[in-house]
Amino acid sequence: MELKALTADDEDRLERARTWVKGHFTELTEEKYDTLDDKLRVIDAILSQHWLSADQTAELQCLGVTFGDAIAQKLMLEWVIVEDEYGRDPAVNWPGTTILCHTLTMISKRVEDGEEVDVYDLFESTVERLKELAFSGRYE
Repeated sequence: MELKALTADDEDRLERARTWVKGHFTELTEEKYDTLDDKLRVIDAILSQHWLSADQTAELQCLGVTFGDAIAQKLMLEWVIVEDEYGRDPAVNWPGTTILCHTLTMISKRVEDGEEVDVYDLFESTVERLKELAFSGRYE
């Protein structure tokens, strides 16, 4: 597994996902996307209103990008590309460590498995787990 910086194409991919999510705000799109609460609120609204079905993987992964943006904003993480034998995918990384969070599929996999996703609980538990890892001293 190798961590790499985002390429322009990677940045475009993430921005297209963000644009899709931002399209669900009724006003002040950019300003609302800037706030952590509004990022989580829009994800929650889309999921709780069942606007997406389990087979809409691409759209569900757009929510994963926004979820990653929220986690990155809370913990000051950065987007990177993880490249391995299966391909390359974006993930958020705790800078200076090998700690990764693959948010792209965190929501989509749960929805595809028929789970109800509590965005706020998922967010809090993910943030707490990342902090535990970062401050445990077990990661470089």
